[in-house]
Amino acid sequence: MIATHKIETVNFGTKGQVVIPRRLRREFEIEEGTRAAVVATPEGILLKPLTVSFIRRGRGIIKRKHGDRSLAEEMAAHKKHEKELENRHAG
Repeated sequence: MIATHKIETVNFGTKGQVVIPRRLRREFEIEEGTRAAVVATPEGILLKPLTVSFIRRGRGIIKRKHGDRSLAEEMAAHKKHEKELENRHAG
């Protein structure tokens, strides 16, 4: 999958729905019924498709040994680390 930087525009419907251009749906393997995580970022709204390939890459993440941090704690630590990286690159 190659992320392109070509800017395309979409229209919002009355319920906030948008149609992702076909080229991007193909590139990111988005099919009918694909769910996406919606994240508010400083730059705007980020949609992260939860596709089959995304799920395959994440296999094994949920398996935890007794005494390890919970998934929520792991996610919080990951978000903190991402924020630190963003701040480091922003300034």
